[in-house]
Amino acid sequence: MSVILYSKPHCLECNVLKRFLKDYRISYEVRDCTAHPEYLDEVKKMGFLGVPVTVVNGTPVQGLQPDRILELLGREGEA
Repeated sequence: MSVILYSKPHCLECNVLKRFLKDYRISYEVRDCTAHPEYLDEVKKMGFLGVPVTVVNGTPVQGLQPDRILELLGREGEA
């Protein structure tokens, strides 16, 4: 399982997603688009204009969609 979170430090939705991933003990890689502008280029190549974008096993999920992330991880219905 691979989870990558494209984010920026002062992005509220990004920080909520980080907390969600930690709370559910989901290992993830953070790609800071502020420190590494090439990551923002990757986001744009996926067809999105901004962050957060979470990529779960190659499937991009835009915005704050924790249920979709759990579904892609095969963990839907967890509380």
